[in-house]
Amino acid sequence: MPVPVYEKVFSAAEKGFISETYENLCCLEPFSKNFTPKYICTLDRGFDANDYYRYFLKHGERFIIRAKKNRNVIYNGKTCSIMEAALRYKGAYRMDFKDKRDRRVQCKMSCIPVRLCEFPSKELVLTVVYGFGKEPMLLLSNLKMQEKKRLCHTIAKVYLLRWRIEEYFRFKKQQFELEDLRVMSLHSIRNLNLLAMLAVGYISLTTDVHRDSIFLSELKECSKRIYGMPQFIFYAIGYALKYVLSMSRSGIGSFLPSKARSQQITLFEYFKIADCGI
Repeated sequence: MPVPVYEKVFSAAEKGFISETYENLCCLEPFSKNFTPKYICTLDRGFDANDYYRYFLKHGERFIIRAKKNRNVIYNGKTCSIMEAALRYKGAYRMDFKDKRDRRVQCKMSCIPVRLCEFPSKELVLTVVYGFGKEPMLLLSNLKMQEKKRLCHTIAKVYLLRWRIEEYFRFKKQQFELEDLRVMSLHSIRNLNLLAMLAVGYISLTTDVHRDSIFLSELKECSKRIYGMPQFIFYAIGYALKYVLSMSRSGIGSFLPSKARSQQITLFEYFKIADCGI
């Protein structure tokens, strides 16, 4: 299950805003500092731009980016459309994959050595994946492995796992109704998003740390799923926590540790005692 580690809500109207690309590049910097060099940054088609390729190639970081179909690449020493290069391969390897509805999808894939026109000295791998629509899915990466079959499977699996991040944002919006805000400032929106992020992070860690515990088993029972527990468990656990907490009549204060009362009396209490003649 995805665990949120970095989020930022920004607006083009705020003071000091430069561009969306600049904000995304600032987002990538903490990963370089706080994660091991083995991590793989996996991004969607919105990041298929030269600025991001330049960043990853400059810092020597591993990446997988879903390419747009209108991009040109260098294949066999000649410039051509990325789709033209991809359609020459019909899938040399096979992998079975289950989608979020637990339906089995048969994928066929191939790996093609290509180069970007803007970075002709850097060799990349274009993974062509058939099975998700009429046209193949195109994944550009700088991963290197000697065995092509293992390389294809690794790139495809890592990118398919990225789809759970889309489910994460969808769950956060629906569960906490973030698109139905009642605040007027960007600062307040950021605070609400932070609280929602912490709540989803707690749900994610609960499903991982307490995977085989009685606590999680009881939460699953409270979720009242009719067709069994889905792979993406956030909705079930979110409903279960809401159901359990709704049974409390004393509020969240009863769950917090009580503080020892101070022996010093307040000024208000002093005058109250004095008026009573004590």
